[in-house]
Amino acid sequence: MFLRKSLGLAVALLGAASAHAGRPPELAGFERGRAVWLGTCQLCHAEPATGAPQLGDAEAWAPRAAQGKAVLYQHALEGFMGPLGDEMPARGANPALSDDEVKAAVDYMVRAAQPVKP
Repeated sequence: MFLRKSLGLAVALLGAASAHAGRPPELAGFERGRAVWLGTCQLCHAEPATGAPQLGDAEAWAPRAAQGKAVLYQHALEGFMGPLGDEMPARGANPALSDDEVKAAVDYMVRAAQPVKP
């Protein structure tokens, strides 16, 4: 029994460590947004064929970020049809996401697209 609990703890700790491994320090503090991105947003924002701005693509995110967070939040929460017919479904097509979770994911993606400061 003790061995099973110890093994479970070790696996949990390794999982937590690997979840943070390789992540740039400038994204520290964005864990909630990253979790939402992994669970929902990456389906489109990590697949170039969808037309969605890809995570970390500063050029694609710059004009969107320039509109301000209020507009980005609105588009993510309510949905948006882009000028090229590309669609941002409301809440990333995951109605179970809270407003705060959607906003955290937006914050994470916008931050990931900003240049790294030395």
